[in-house]
Amino acid sequence: MIFVWYLMAAAVLVLFSIKCADYVDMLDKKTNMSGAFIGGVILAAVTSLPEMITSISAVALGNPGLIIGNVLGSDLFNLCIFGLLTLVAVKAFRGATVGTSHLKVLICTVLAYLATGFVLFSGLETTFPGVSINIASVIIVILYAISCKFMASDDSESDSEDDNDLTVKQVVVRFVLCALGLVIASVIITKITDVIDSQYNLGASLAGALFLGVATSIPELTSSIALVRKGNFNAMIGNVVGSNMFNFIIFSVSDILAFRSNVYEVSADSKLLIIFGLVSALLTMASLILKGKSEDRKSIAVNGVIMVLGFLICASYVTFIICSMANG
Repeated sequence: MIFVWYLMAAAVLVLFSIKCADYVDMLDKKTNMSGAFIGGVILAAVTSLPEMITSISAVALGNPGLIIGNVLGSDLFNLCIFGLLTLVAVKAFRGATVGTSHLKVLICTVLAYLATGFVLFSGLETTFPGVSINIASVIIVILYAISCKFMASDDSESDSEDDNDLTVKQVVVRFVLCALGLVIASVIITKITDVIDSQYNLGASLAGALFLGVATSIPELTSSIALVRKGNFNAMIGNVVGSNMFNFIIFSVSDILAFRSNVYEVSADSKLLIIFGLVSALLTMASLILKGKSEDRKSIAVNGVIMVLGFLICASYVTFIICSMANG
């Protein structure tokens, strides 16, 4: 029955995340804000609320080890979403208008991976003297602030016309209500995952990556698919890369709330998440660079390379799961 409840909560996340994507697409068309900012900051923050709420709940439940699997597992899954969508819709991706800020945000993401990886791999004392806040947490906050500045200054516009009768105020109100629905479902998902971890002894990092990481990334998955179907790749990419940077902020918030507990829990699974996440982020950067450099949008060779990169990003996630199972 526990898995039935898990699937039911996940289904609720799917419903609300699809509606959030619809309202974000409307905002992109009805306002002067760029799709990169709307997708990378507004939608990313909302679709990452499950990660935020579940991580805070994990601290409250006395299981902070779930956090690193939740955050890094979600980030790896999010990049897999990008890889999958560019793999199956490569022609639409090549022809879409995409903001330049996404690549800059990905660079910040790579730096966040490196900061977190240093903490996990070095074995050195990385907290500030006299307090329990990790140095990596401060670096991540700075990187997120820089990322928001990049997305806010992006001047890319929507590729499609506004064909909806709702006012901006009506869209915002409905968007907020859907966000509240995501929060409630997120709390439920956390409690269910904690029970699964206890009953099946999966290990906090692996349970976080598999059950929390995937379930709390369902909003990114379903909203990204919805945006691609609407032809709004700019908001979709902003959602994915913006969510990943927002997820890293969860480390900082959880680090403060956990007091003396170790949020940056070192394990074989957490190290694998860093390695495969960093590889996926670099592959995603390569895909965006290739799209921006090539002017021939019908080039079969370029499309083929982008499809290969998308496949490798997806393969990175699958390989992580296989390696984690082998370690278990």
